[in-house]
Amino acid sequence: MSAIYYIVLQMKKGLKEFISTVRHLANEHGIDSVTLEKLQENPDFKDQVAHHGIATDKQLVALILENERHMFEVIFKEYNFDGYDDAIDILFTVSKEMSQKFRNLTPSVTHEYKNRYPDIYQDHLDLRIGFINEKIQINMRKGISQGMYRDDLSVELVSRRYISRLLDIHDSESFPPEQFSFNTLFDQMFENFVTSIATPKGMDYYDKKKKKTRF
Repeated sequence: MSAIYYIVLQMKKGLKEFISTVRHLANEHGIDSVTLEKLQENPDFKDQVAHHGIATDKQLVALILENERHMFEVIFKEYNFDGYDDAIDILFTVSKEMSQKFRNLTPSVTHEYKNRYPDIYQDHLDLRIGFINEKIQINMRKGISQGMYRDDLSVELVSRRYISRLLDIHDSESFPPEQFSFNTLFDQMFENFVTSIATPKGMDYYDKKKKKTRF
């Protein structure tokens, strides 16, 4: 590894850690607590803002949302989504991980970014949905080739429906957290989704898996 590449790598790592800290503070205290002006006034963050060349609130928000996307993309790499043998197993594992990440990001904060910076947020959402959509289509084709999913399905339509359902369970207005437990919502969503696309072979596998796995 060259010295220049190592320096660039460390700078990227430092930026990621800084942005993750800012996102955590936004979760705890709201986005008004981590405006660029507030961060520049804080001696713990002033030097880092300058070091990473963050010049505007829009740039800061774009970096926060980019970091959020990266959190989800890493899940697919960690679990070797494209190369995993069983379509239903990896779909469940990655879905659970993504849902937990969504849960920990405090939806109200994300909605504030959406309301205040609609253009930046829409770009972020389009990129995130595009990435997940591509991966779910890979899973759909694999499941069909394995005989786990029905072969009469529209891969594009089913993939988009999956994303919609995944987002829906984090809608606090439709499903107030004090009335609906997250695990119950996720388990119901996932089972309904698998039931709607699985072949008898896929459902038999899924039912056996449920008895051995804590869904």
